[in-house]
Amino acid sequence: MALNNSHRALGRARTPLLPARRAAAGAGGAAVLGSVLLGTAFTGGAAHANDVALMEDSSSQSTSAEQVPAAEAASSSDETSAETLRRGDSGASVEQLQSALNDRGADLPVTGFFGSMTEDAVQDVQSSAGIAVDGVVGPDTRAALEGGSGSVDSGAEATISTTSAPAGSASVSTASTSTSGNAIVDTARSALGTPYAWGESSLSGMDCSGLVAYAYEAAGIDVPRTSSQQAAAGTSISKSELQPGDLVVWPGHIAIYSGDGKIIDASGSKQQVVEREIWGNPTDYVTYR
Repeated sequence: MALNNSHRALGRARTPLLPARRAAAGAGGAAVLGSVLLGTAFTGGAAHANDVALMEDSSSQSTSAEQVPAAEAASSSDETSAETLRRGDSGASVEQLQSALNDRGADLPVTGFFGSMTEDAVQDVQSSAGIAVDGVVGPDTRAALEGGSGSVDSGAEATISTTSAPAGSASVSTASTSTSGNAIVDTARSALGTPYAWGESSLSGMDCSGLVAYAYEAAGIDVPRTSSQQAAAGTSISKSELQPGDLVVWPGHIAIYSGDGKIIDASGSKQQVVEREIWGNPTDYVTYR
């Protein structure tokens, strides 16, 4: 009598890969992003989904220090000084870079996000040091920052200082309300009527976080690109502490507080930038002051 093969050990049963997982891996995740865009293009919830797809890719690449073996963590810390930084990067290394640029005369908020203002300051250092002006911080630029002479003029329009944050939290910039707050609101108002456009941040079209980035850049403040990152990079405050230029946050959506209980936001449902009363139930209020 033929015997069935029963020698497979307990605990070795194989779990088949899900077809959907294979498809996502094979297509680099494009299929997933495509479905998000297609699914939200015909609904009024585009504003609430606009930042989720962008965040998934960056958050999937982050690794906490607790997940790294001790030996590897020590090795990584030794290599920090050789890390290459460029526009779009974020974290403690960018905070250190912004502080170093400020020591050379720049006037940057230490947000830990490498935006256009930080890039401009880096290019000024590179130009004065006579090295390649590409806005990328590599060995030559680090050498110029550590030992070079000269000053940096980042072109920031607002007067900004940096205060120490509690241990374990990110540094947060402090901006003059009369200068930066008004500049943010004035720029946001200049965008009223601009068409809603997912992923954009110009007067030809913008989404909610694009409006924030557009208005804050005009005030000389670098902020991340997505609404969840913008909310996380600032300081949480109460509704009673809101001042013009601060941010009002909902899940997947963000707006600029314009004063008197009103906000300016790129509305997915209204398909344009509007000024209106604070609506619904915001989950947070954030300031970069």
